Amino acid sequence: MRTTFDFAPLWHSTIGFDHLADLVDSTLRQAGEDNYPPYNIERSGEDQYRITLAVAGFGVNDISVTAEQNALTIEGRKPDSATREYLYQGIAARPFRRVFNLADYVQVKQAVFQDGLLVIDLLREIPEAMKPRRIQIAGAASPQIEQKKAA
Repeated sequence: MRTTFDFAPLWHSTIGFDHLADLVDSTLRQAGEDNYPPYNIERSGEDQYRITLAVAGFGVNDISVTAEQNALTIEGRKPDSATREYLYQGIAARPFRRVFNLADYVQVKQAVFQDGLLVIDLLREIPEAMKPRRIQIAGAASPQIEQKKAA
């Protein structure tokens, strides 16, 4: 099922969010894809986030975590080993690639692998120059003041 959204009303009051429609569209396309490995995303503070992936069967050397400008990519691949004959294989160890889109100024602080879980901590750090600041408004000079200055 394909759903389209009309972003025209959004463009009336926003500037610089042109990529938003592309982001929503790509997310809708991925919704029907495989959800392996399972993961959680949690907010652990006002500007702190944590992604936890269940990667049973993988080791530290089988997983790579790459942080790019606004994306976090996690890939897992088991090295080819001797062929085993499984009577039943319930633990999936197939290769995977999971991409998370990150907002501006969200940075990966650490990645920890423990007990079959990959835990990635993220922190949004907005630079001082980008934080809101109050702008002083100067009053218009009255004509009487301008005349006194000229005299």
